[in-house]
Amino acid sequence: MIKSMTGFGHCEIMGEKRKFTAEIKSVNHRYLDINVKMPKKFNSLENKIRAVLKEYVERGKVDVYITYEDFTGDDLSLKYNETAAEQYLKYLRSMSEHFNLTFDVGVNALSRFPEIFTTEEQHVDEEELWGDLERAVRGAAEQFAESRIREGRHLRDDLIEKLNTMTAYVDFIEQRSPQIIAEYRTRLKERVRDFLEEKQLDDSRIAAEVTLYADKICVDEEIVRLKSHIDSTKTALESGSGVGRKLDFIAQEMNREANTILSKTTDLKISDIGIDLKTDIEKVREQIQNIE
Repeated sequence: MIKSMTGFGHCEIMGEKRKFTAEIKSVNHRYLDINVKMPKKFNSLENKIRAVLKEYVERGKVDVYITYEDFTGDDLSLKYNETAAEQYLKYLRSMSEHFNLTFDVGVNALSRFPEIFTTEEQHVDEEELWGDLERAVRGAAEQFAESRIREGRHLRDDLIEKLNTMTAYVDFIEQRSPQIIAEYRTRLKERVRDFLEEKQLDDSRIAAEVTLYADKICVDEEIVRLKSHIDSTKTALESGSGVGRKLDFIAQEMNREANTILSKTTDLKISDIGIDLKTDIEKVREQIQNIE
């Protein structure tokens, strides 16, 4: 089953002490590009998060958002810097004596000075945290993968429909091409007859001219390759994931064949169908850009 490179997943894991929330979203990208945004205290776990995500995605620009809530308050501790307090008092007393001011510094005022009281994060057990965080990441990743599969299914169905329409266009060109030769032969005979004013026509010269014209506008090889490319695309769409790059290459080749057909034809009907064919190829290629 093919997968879209567009997806979204969300998961919350809540325990007695903490809550982790993981959110994953992605858009199309040529390679796998994972960006993780989370509190700095979990930076050491980023490689583990990336390893988990690589189990679920092969290609795309993936953004991961991790939020964390601690219900105990044990993750922070208050620190009192006695040395800094002594230094503040020393200089404040010196200022009051030097400028002959009243020394009226109280505890409340002193406690507001920088570095007197600070908060520090407590050491956390990474293994314990990783257990809950991994559950959140995997839960979001599973939703994320399911959304990509659903979107991939819609992409496949729409692409198959467009490929069937393209097959009909190619069949029309294939059936129309011999008629162009016959119509050219008829027109050529009429022009030569008018020029010779009822004199005897040289059928061999007419046949040679028609043959040259037929070789010039022949698109048999292009038709065969287009049919092969359409069949290959359908097969790849049913084969599984990881076919985005291959399909993009095939779409480029289909566009090249359609351009060649348009450059060779002098027939208005084939030109119109050829333009429709190119339009659908471009639509297919745009959609293929979003396949993993």
